[in-house]
Amino acid sequence: MNNPWRFFIVVEALLFILALWQILHNPGLAVLLVLGILCVSYVLKKAHRTSFNNFQLILGIILILIGMMNSPAVWLMLVFGVLFIGLKGVEIAGVDITQRAPWRKKQMIMVETTNAEPKSGRRFKRPWFANERIGTNVYEWDDINIDILSGDTIVDLGNTLLPKDDNIIIIRKGIGRTRILVPLGIAVSLEHSTFYGNVHFEEEKYHLKNESLKIYSNDFDTNTRRLKVLTNTLVGDVEVIRV
Repeated sequence: MNNPWRFFIVVEALLFILALWQILHNPGLAVLLVLGILCVSYVLKKAHRTSFNNFQLILGIILILIGMMNSPAVWLMLVFGVLFIGLKGVEIAGVDITQRAPWRKKQMIMVETTNAEPKSGRRFKRPWFANERIGTNVYEWDDINIDILSGDTIVDLGNTLLPKDDNIIIIRKGIGRTRILVPLGIAVSLEHSTFYGNVHFEEEKYHLKNESLKIYSNDFDTNTRRLKVLTNTLVGDVEVIRV
């Protein structure tokens, strides 16, 4: 599967089905699970709760946990979820967990170069549903234009050199968070439209509901290196962060 999160959901769903099968084939666990669900459902439906109802709620949760945790498939779900989300989170954040390792203190890094590629006529395909980070490694700057239905996007400008004059980032998406990491010394303008979401820019926060916003950094008119960011989202936050 092209989307790793789809693979994660499918595996978790299969493990959940296996967990239900294991619980239903163990009468003791099935009884505990049913009693726990009945207790929790009964308490949640009551408009006014007494101290005994709170005890019933806690007891129901404990019974559900006992019934679920005695299934090996539930433990597999938890282990797989922690491993997958942990590794995927490191990948999205671009964090190198070995960066401060002792064997890297005197490490020699060789810079590899490549021949310049023609910019005209390049074609590349982007996924419709994906979390994407641009700028994990050193790269040559080129204006960015992204269209995506859903997913979080991080654009890191710390690993590239913006040329003088205007540089452009255009991001259009349905649902998802957008973060743009901008080095100090670069002027930024942001033009954003959204149905619902927040904007974080120059330590200011704006809450938008079916609105558009256009803001500039203080040095935009005088700085020779400028970045113009144009974003459109249905639902999601946009952050411009100085690094």
